[in-house]
Amino acid sequence: MDTLTRAAAYLQLHGRLIDRLMFEALFAGGSRQRVLDALRCYQNPDGGFGSALEPDLRGSGSQPEPVEVAFHILDELDSFSDPMVPAACDYLLSVTAKDGGVPFVLPSVRGTARAPWWETDDDPPGNLVPTASIAALLYKHCVEHPWLGPATEFCWSEIARIEQTSPYQARAVIAFLEEAPDRERAEAEFARLRDAILATVTFDPGAQGEAHFPLDFAPAPLRLPLFDTATIDSHLDALAAAQSEEGGWNGNWEMWTPLVVHEWGGYITVQRLVTLRAYGRLDV
Repeated sequence: MDTLTRAAAYLQLHGRLIDRLMFEALFAGGSRQRVLDALRCYQNPDGGFGSALEPDLRGSGSQPEPVEVAFHILDELDSFSDPMVPAACDYLLSVTAKDGGVPFVLPSVRGTARAPWWETDDDPPGNLVPTASIAALLYKHCVEHPWLGPATEFCWSEIARIEQTSPYQARAVIAFLEEAPDRERAEAEFARLRDAILATVTFDPGAQGEAHFPLDFAPAPLRLPLFDTATIDSHLDALAAAQSEEGGWNGNWEMWTPLVVHEWGGYITVQRLVTLRAYGRLDV
């Protein structure tokens, strides 16, 4: 069976409804509206998202990170005109810290089922994860909202302070620098930080455990010169070869409860297919 047929079979056994619908919409001529309808069920009255849209956050209440997950779905569907977007931005405005960024996670996470790394102080500051990634997607789709200006200033301020970084922060920084409208500033910061970002990348395609590979930083071709063609090609080969016997892919971080194995598996399988298509490795 080919890559898509195997992935479809995997998703039927493991994927959430929203991931199955996403696969159908992106790769099988399915309805994009049905994906939007499913995504709307994860949005709360405050405009934020919860209910395990980000599988490691099991609570029903809104958190900043699921907004990023929702926006990535809307990005793939080219649906940033949907009313979910301004409602989510209103939510972000309501939880923004004094520094202009949204926290990594809010104290309301306490008392909810969640992965062990979702911890925070009583009054958490803004964080580039997910502020920078969310701002990037809003810029990509030319969305205007009062949240974006202060968030942008926060991102520039925090990026200017970076000397060494971590993989997740580096990925958020790359996303922001890719889409920030001030191209001269973005390219200058990229040039300054390129070596620090590359120091967080795992270049061995066969590395095991929680590794962060080039395609995690560049799931689609970048305009910023982070990786050469040979590096991308070798990792695309490895990505295609990593499709499991069942037909899917999954995360390489701790799967702390059995259900998230399936929920992440469906989501990541769709994302891996999107990456393969973005680099011309799928004929759809």
